[in-house]
Amino acid sequence: MMGRRIAIVGSGQSGLVAAHGLVQAGHEVTLYSDRSAERWLHGSRPTGGAARFELALGYEREIGLSHWEAIAPNPRGACITFSPERHKRLVSMKGIASSHFQAVDLRLQCHRWMNDLEAAGGKVVIDKVDPERLDAIAAAHELVLVATGRGPLAELFPRNAERSVYDQPQRKLAMVIVTGVPQMLPGVPFLSVKIDIIAPYGEIFWMPYYHRDHGPTWNLVLEAKPGGPIDRFDGCTTGEQAVALAKEVIRELIPEDAARIEHMELADPEGWLVGSVTPTVREPVARLPSGRVVMPLGDTAISVDPVSGQGANLGNKLAHHIVGAVAAAPDARFDAEWMTRTFEGFWADHGAATVQFTNVLLEHMTAAGKLLLISQHGSDGVSDSPKQKIANAVLENFADPRRITNAFVDKRAARKLIGELSGHSWRREFLGGALRVRAGQLRRVFGARPAYAAPMPQLS
Repeated sequence: MMGRRIAIVGSGQSGLVAAHGLVQAGHEVTLYSDRSAERWLHGSRPTGGAARFELALGYEREIGLSHWEAIAPNPRGACITFSPERHKRLVSMKGIASSHFQAVDLRLQCHRWMNDLEAAGGKVVIDKVDPERLDAIAAAHELVLVATGRGPLAELFPRNAERSVYDQPQRKLAMVIVTGVPQMLPGVPFLSVKIDIIAPYGEIFWMPYYHRDHGPTWNLVLEAKPGGPIDRFDGCTTGEQAVALAKEVIRELIPEDAARIEHMELADPEGWLVGSVTPTVREPVARLPSGRVVMPLGDTAISVDPVSGQGANLGNKLAHHIVGAVAAAPDARFDAEWMTRTFEGFWADHGAATVQFTNVLLEHMTAAGKLLLISQHGSDGVSDSPKQKIANAVLENFADPRRITNAFVDKRAARKLIGELSGHSWRREFLGGALRVRAGQLRRVFGARPAYAAPMPQLS
């Protein structure tokens, strides 16, 4: 059968990945964008950090979109600290993944990918699509994918109440792209993500980033629990204000980082965001006034909080899944039944585990999560010890949440995993980690660093 007529509404990460995949499969693809490629590059804000792990990057590589892989920062590790209270660091982790991950300025990406799409034979239409226009687009195409993020068109797709655990944001977010901060972390022999979890207040993420003008930079995201000391960005009107407030937060809550951020500056006037996300899973079909149906893609289908770094990964994976479903049934009618069946297959394969993992990170740490973190305490990112294997497994779950998400929610699964990775009883590794935590506390009592006495988490 000849290629199908397919429209994609939205020129962000997932829309463009799907468009390229479908064009390469021989389909007649029209991409509708509310901005030109040039407007993406100059005159837009990045819609997020868009960090991607190997499954997502691998598909970009497969369809020829990995233009920056050789020049952008390619971290393979993560340094994570967990503090149950302010200035009371309890557990640290240095994990190494089996492959690198990457975050490239979406403005640079989308500019290049839109131009590449036209060069490859896709059609790009600059048009602001409303529901009436969407209905007309559906009349002219066999399949329409809506990839406009969390905007008004997303509301056409009913919220799935069973799969959407939350009905309001769980964090207040601030993101700044910054220069003037060293790429390497002190005492860490590899390029690494830095994550500070301060349990009562939220999380602070540092992601090595490739900026459209400056190249290697940092994408700094602050996830604030409402009402806490990280929650102070509501009144920001400029990126410079957001950077100044980020410095205040870090100096107050992570004073050991004060020297690192002394020369931190905003990378460009548009390189910042303040807002929030209500995690939402939507139904896979929207029925338009005419009775025609359209399908969601990316954040329009599944919107997750950035705390797990999964938004762009989910978008790429769903795009790949849909392209594969089109190829698997070349004569299919793209009706509501096809859309539902296609999405349910993706939900079972990737969506459910990713949403569950993200929700786990938004809540108080589970007993199983405490068991994992304490058992790996003392990992250094270079050894092949049992505790290092546990740390690496935790990091690999960010790359693919299907791996061990169950071990974050089920103590029996956590114990089994620790036993398998260590080669002996889970109790031995946990008690060793607990002793290492205690030793760290004693060093602070008798050493030069501030003293603290935090209770051990109870694995009840």
